[in-house]
Amino acid sequence: MSWRFILGESLAALRFYRHRTLFTTLSLAWGVACFVILMSYGDGFERALVKGFQAVGQDLVITFGGQTSLQAGGMRTGRRIRLEYAHAAIVKETVPLVEFLSPEIMRHGLKLQYRGREKEATVRAVWPEYGIVRNIKITDGRWINEEDRLRRHRVAVIGYEVAREVFGEAPAVNEEITLNGLRFTVIGVMDNKLQISNYNRRDNQCIFIPYETFAVFGDIRYPWFYVWRPATPDSRERAIQMVRARLAELHRFSPQDEKAVEILAFSKFMNIITGMSLAVKLLLGFIGALTLAIGGVGLANIMLASVLERTREIGTVQALGAPRSVILRQFLCEAALVVLAGGALGVAFGYGVTALIGSMPFLGPAFKDTTGAGDIQLAVGLKPVLVSMGVLFFVGLVSSLAPALRAARLDPIQALHYE
Repeated sequence: MSWRFILGESLAALRFYRHRTLFTTLSLAWGVACFVILMSYGDGFERALVKGFQAVGQDLVITFGGQTSLQAGGMRTGRRIRLEYAHAAIVKETVPLVEFLSPEIMRHGLKLQYRGREKEATVRAVWPEYGIVRNIKITDGRWINEEDRLRRHRVAVIGYEVAREVFGEAPAVNEEITLNGLRFTVIGVMDNKLQISNYNRRDNQCIFIPYETFAVFGDIRYPWFYVWRPATPDSRERAIQMVRARLAELHRFSPQDEKAVEILAFSKFMNIITGMSLAVKLLLGFIGALTLAIGGVGLANIMLASVLERTREIGTVQALGAPRSVILRQFLCEAALVVLAGGALGVAFGYGVTALIGSMPFLGPAFKDTTGAGDIQLAVGLKPVLVSMGVLFFVGLVSSLAPALRAARLDPIQALHYE
């Protein structure tokens, strides 16, 4: 008998037992929908977490001074190495794998004043390339440029929280503030930065000025950090080696001495983020798979009940000459049709629910952000759909195989006499 005939018989049997078919289909659809929704939440959680981590800087690398641990060139060990402002340009020009670089120096506790309002502020003095390295976006005004740096303009870009605390809802650009009694013109306001990783202080709480302008507050010869980004992620390790080797020439220490200058690549912490995301996704996937498995158990019970109710029918078909393979294929075909209908209905329901919910709060409340930038965005991807359908077909095949084999192995005489 052809598959077309078997398909027709299977559809006829499902229509005859329509109530049973409907409830089984709905139970499978519920399992698929739960799996799809849970996995879409897991994917959204991962995206929000990675976005919050990468807000500190795309492939950010920080270099800061240390202490020598190896002898080199007749110099003693334990010698303090301090980064120098003049060397920043040398490293940028002579290490081709460094795409963007900026020295950075900080000052905490400066007194910020504006029209009678006062607060303590953290100032970060940087080069224009710093904005690219640190993923800084400006919501109003502009970022520091090369002219500001060379001419030592007293200009400032203020963080989102600083702007809200000092100016409230009023525009801040072109307004004058004083830092330790010195006047600065606000040229830009940062967009709210939802960063879950940082060093020293979150960018939202800082004020950024041109590096050379920092001379009005103190010595600029020794920056705290070199903040830079490699040309490509694949060249990161090689770039770190080249930067250390160049600084070793300038400061006369061994290129193998990793403690002389500390070089921290933030990409190393990405393993923690991916590990957290993977743990959450595995937990959600396990819960979703259990839901699918419960639907599979329901399918097995329904198929077994169908075999018992149709025992005499099976005996009649066998008595008319139908081979056991036809009986087996018909029951497997019925199970496949129910699984297909339940899967399609579940995917459609999952799409509808995720579209209805849209997003769920995550990082926004912690950073007082109401734009939704830090929310978990629910979106059904192709992978959860394929995985859920694959798992459902596997569970459906396994759960329906035993009843189908039982039906195919029935003795025709005993089946005809079954009550």
